[in-house]
This record gives sequence, structure tokens and C-alpha cells, in this order.
Amino acid sequence: MDQNEFDEPTQSDKELTAFVVDHCQRWRDWRDTNYLDDYLEYERIFRGEWASEDKTRESERSRIVTPATQQAVETRHAEIMEAIFGQGEFFDIEDDIKDVNGNPLDVEVLRKQLMEDFKQDKIRKSIDQIELMAEIYGTGIGEIIVKTEKIFEPATQAIPGQTGQAAIGVVEKNRIAVKINPVNPKNFLFDPNGTSIDDCMGVAVEKYVGIHKIVEGIEKGIYRKVNIQPAAEDTDLEPTQELSQYQDEKVRLLTYYGLVPREYLEQLENEDGEVADLFPDDSTADEYSDLVEAIVVIANEGQLLKAEANPYMMKDRPIISYQDDTVPNRLLGRGTVEKSYNMQKAIDAQVRSHLDSLALTTSPMMGMDATRLPRGARFEVKPGKAFMVNGNPAEILYPFKFGETSLNNLNTAKEFERMLLQATGTLDSQGMVSQGNRDGAGMSMAVATIIKKYKRTLVNFQEDFLIPFIQKAAFRYMQFDPERYPSVDMKFIPTATLGIIAREYEQQQFIGLLQTLGPNTPVLPLILKGILNNSSLTNRYELMAALDQMSQPDPQAKEMQQMQQQLAVQAAQAQIAVSTTQAEQNRAEAQKLMTEAQLMPQEVQAKVIASTTKNLPSGNESNEFDKRVKIAELMLKEADMKNKSKIVELQMENQQ
Repeated sequence: MDQNEFDEPTQSDKELTAFVVDHCQRWRDWRDTNYLDDYLEYERIFRGEWASEDKTRESERSRIVTPATQQAVETRHAEIMEAIFGQGEFFDIEDDIKDVNGNPLDVEVLRKQLMEDFKQDKIRKSIDQIELMAEIYGTGIGEIIVKTEKIFEPATQAIPGQTGQAAIGVVEKNRIAVKINPVNPKNFLFDPNGTSIDDCMGVAVEKYVGIHKIVEGIEKGIYRKVNIQPAAEDTDLEPTQELSQYQDEKVRLLTYYGLVPREYLEQLENEDGEVADLFPDDSTADEYSDLVEAIVVIANEGQLLKAEANPYMMKDRPIISYQDDTVPNRLLGRGTVEKSYNMQKAIDAQVRSHLDSLALTTSPMMGMDATRLPRGARFEVKPGKAFMVNGNPAEILYPFKFGETSLNNLNTAKEFERMLLQATGTLDSQGMVSQGNRDGAGMSMAVATIIKKYKRTLVNFQEDFLIPFIQKAAFRYMQFDPERYPSVDMKFIPTATLGIIAREYEQQQFIGLLQTLGPNTPVLPLILKGILNNSSLTNRYELMAALDQMSQPDPQAKEMQQMQQQLAVQAAQAQIAVSTTQAEQNRAEAQKLMTEAQLMPQEVQAKVIASTTKNLPSGNESNEFDKRVKIAELMLKEADMKNKSKIVELQMENQQ
């Protein structure tokens, strides 16, 4: 490219570049002073690398880095990732969207389409890296990138003029891709006065990129035509710490998202070609009186590649961050390495002290009479080595050592490791975070505490990172790919709630409930469905569908059951009819007996009177005795009839 073809920056371009670079430099100085050294040491602890500045004492010779913090980071990282992606689908859309132009919007199709695009853009892999950096450094940061990609799809096309013949090949298409790039906190700059991305005056991402990417952007018209040159000097911007960083063909790229003075961005120049002096009094407050949201890209801290107002329809910043563990009123969070830092240093000090002691107590040391050794002799201790001495070897050579190595260092290191696991809330290989009972009650209490701690991190991730990212990605698709994504206000909800530890804990509760209720409980299908839903089986959805199908009643069995119920109702009605007829007969017989009982005293009295009147003139005593006997018999019969009538009444009442 000819030197004359390069774009010369205007005065507004120079002042805009100076404005952004000056602020970013101040933010970088503040960050490096407070956090950079810690970030570098956190990375070394996680990777198990030793550096001279990590010594715990001057006489320390051992360089071992114990893996306690590595285990804690990986345990927490694996649990959070399992909670997010373990069930496959990690978000859903509330079905409260209004119809678009009178046509109903299929929420299920839209959700599957968004999931398919996320899978194609490898969103899960990017989120995995972001969450891992959040565990190490305390803050997870992602940069949303929108780009047009060329894709090739297999296709068959008919050949013109030839019937029945077709050409097989590929078709080139353009696809809108929305990706999220993991951002290392060492490469992230922000306004220290802000407590969130939107609260800051601006944020920036600085990193080294290959010069071919800058040239490609210039050729496509994305960047301005500038005379770009490789420049790689700051090793702190490298993603990892290496013995030697590659320095060739790299450009330092600063991407700024935030507020800038409107005059710099809109090239407000007067007729003489000079920038209008909007702030004659040189007041600091006036410099920030008219700011506009913009995206500014600067190469090598001085070459302006791009400057434009925020092009996104929601005017949102394409940067998302969340805190692994909450630190109130601060943008940066607290990670697992920071929690375990003190105990990690204590464990390393104890283990290194033990290894240094082993070097003194296990390696042979010799005291020698130098005057009685052969001239030029090189003394080395080796198996089968022969030494030439001038005199008795027992008098010339004397082995000695410094006592015995104590095991207290290792025992103390184990206690420090227990404290580290307690500080990070992670499980060790034995299944507990602290010394305690290994029974069901002790495990339940420990696991419940761990689950609650993981949920705090999961809530931070979902509310501050996952849902905002899905919303921003959906808005990008609506803006740049409107044919596939209609412009509607969608509400996304996270579906990730439980990690593997929490699911295993719930599995135990389901199994315990099943053992308590037994196999004949009516809620058996619900319990089995819950067990399958929390399992990690690959075909759990098929098993759940089969269980739902088994739970549905058989139509033929349902029809037979209805027929049996109808027959039972008819039999009951017939029995009721028979019972009603019997009751009416009993009632009639009782009425008859009651009538006879009422008439019986009158008949008996008449018979007694007749008998008495007939026999009175005889004056015979035996006849008198017989009369009295008959009267008694009649009275007994009357009492017996009354008892029978009462019994019948009681029977009728019971039947009613």
C-alpha cells in the first residue's frame, strides 16, 4: 500500500485518541497497582508454577506448589458448569409474547433456533473459559462480537438444458454470528468510580492480535487505512506467563466502549478547519458535559482504527461481567484462589520445609581431612565408589547428618488443607470439608451447606451474566438477521438450578421417600419421574416419556372398569328395592301386631268379666281359683304382645 493512500488523522481524531488513551492509562495504573501482582500469582498457583517471588522464606530451596487450590478451583468450576449445562437446555422464553402482525409467534421454535445458533458459535466453550477465569481471578468477563461468516452447505442443483441430471457441490452463504470472547482481567480496563459495566464512564479491552487481522479489517473497510506496524512490548497483556513471549507480527489493540465528548466523535470543526473551542474556560466539568456512547478502536496506543457512535439498537455495551463471589460496591469480585490464598501459602511453606529437611537428613554428608586426601582428588558419593586416602579411612572420612525428619510438617499441612477446603466450600477426596461424622446426618449438613454456597455463585452468574448475554445476543440477531428473528420483546428465564452434588443429594431424598412409602404408593410415578429427571442417563427423556405413557390408563381397561361400576350400581339399586319391600312388609306386620295388642286387653277384660259373671252364682272356690289363673295368663299374654311390638319398632328404626 502506497504511503500516500493512508488516511491522515484530523485534529478531532487526535484529541479523541488522546482522550481515550489518557483515561485508559490512568485506569491501567490503578489496576496494576492494586491487582496485577495478585492476578499473576493466582495464575501461578492454579497452574502449579513456581517463581522466585513466591518464596515463603529466604533459605527455602524446594519449589513444589501443592495442588489444594487447583482442586478447589476445578471442583467449583465443574459444579457450576454442570449446574448450567448439565440438563442440556440452559434457558427458556416466557410465553407471554404478543402476536407479530396478527400472526402468533412460536416460542418453542424461536428457543430451539437460538440454541442451535449458540451451539454453532460454541457459546458453551466460551462460557466455560469465562467461568474458569472467574474462579481464578474473581471476575468473569465476556466481550460480545457480531460478525458475518461465510458457510458452505452441500447442495444439488439441476443442470439447465439436461433433463434428469444435476450438479452436486456446495453453496456459499453468509451467516450472522454472535460470539462471546473470554476476557482476562489482566486485559480489562474500567472506570474505578463505577460498580458495574453500565455505571462506568467506559470500559476497554486491550490485547495483542496478529497484524494480519488488522490488515484484513482495513481491506474490508472495517478499520481506517493507517500505516500499521507490529509492536509487542508489554508482556503483562499476554494470556499466560511463559519463559519467552513471541514478539513478532503482533499489534497492541485497544477497544474502548463508553462515553466520549460528542465534538471529538462528530468532527465538529469550524470554517477555518480548526476544532471549535466549546470550553474556553478550560473547565474539567465542561469536558464531560456533552458525552455520547461510542466504540473506539486504537492500535499501538496512538493509531485510530475506528470511531463510531454505538451502532446497536438497544445502545447497550457489548461487555458483560459478573462476580464469582460478591464484593459489595465493587465491580471486581472474589475468586476461589483469593479465598484459599493464605492456606495455600501455609501448605506450601510446610511441605517445602519438609522437603528441605529431607535433603539434609537423607543425603549423605561427609567430613574429611583435606591434608590426607590425594592431590586433585574429586570426592563424590556414589554406590561402589572407591576413595584413595593417605592413612586410615576411619580417621580421614567421617559421615554425619542433622537428626531425623519429623512428620509434624505433613500433619500440619493436612490441617491447613482442611482449612483451605473449609474456606473455599469444596469437597476433598474423602467427601467432607471438615473433620466430623461421616454418617448420613453429618453428610447431609455438609452437603446442604455446600449447595447453598454454590447457589450464591450460580445466582450471580445467571442474573449478571447468562441472562444479559442471551438478551444482548437476541437483540443482535434481531438487528442484523431480522428474517430469522422477529423484533419482539422476549423475556428469558434461566433453567439451571442444580449442580451434580445437589442432584445427587436430591436423588438420595427421592430414594429415601420411595423406601418410606413403599412400591404401592399412588405417587410412585411422580417419584420415579423425579429420579429420572435428576439422573445423568443419556436416555432419561425416553424413560420419562415411557413412564408417562405407562401412567396413562388403558382405554379398554377404563371401559371395563366403567361397566363394572354400572353393574355394581344396578346391584345396589336392586338390593335397595328388596330392602324397601321387606321394610314395608315388616311395617305392615308390626302395624297388625300393634292393632292386636291394642285390642287384646279389651278382649281379655271381656272374657274375664264374662267368666266371672258366669261362675259367680256357684260359689265354688276351685272355680274362683281357675278364674284367677286365667286372668293371670291373659295378663302375661298382653305383656308378651307389648314386648313383641317394641321389638318390631326397633327393627324398623334400624332398617330406616
